[in-house]
Amino acid sequence: QAQLVESGGGLVQPGGSLRLSCAASGSTFSFNAMGWYRQVPGKQRELVGAITKDNTTVYAESVKDRFTISRDNAKNTVYLQMNSLKPEDTALYYCMADTRYGRHWGQGTQVTVSS
Repeated sequence: QAQLVESGGGLVQPGGSLRLSCAASGSTFSFNAMGWYRQVPGKQRELVGAITKDNTTVYAESVKDRFTISRDNAKNTVYLQMNSLKPEDTALYYCMADTRYGRHWGQGTQVTVSS
């Protein structure tokens, strides 16, 4: 059973930056795609960005040019650098990682963008 532990959320003013981290462990098999989703109350969880083992990335249009996703395969860790944050980025951010057994999720970390 894989475990994903997120860190780095918090309260930030509009225009500020935050860096989220997610450390994955416990899987016998390697982690393939890793990434981040976010969810606000009453809405579906949406993709923020994802990265493959060979560092191919995909982003939601709303975060392109502001967010950067990266990973350290040796540490099974994925990062999300968030710059120029906007109030509409406020959400619960979930880490995800795919193995041959399926998709695994973290517990979520809250990001609040407010003055």
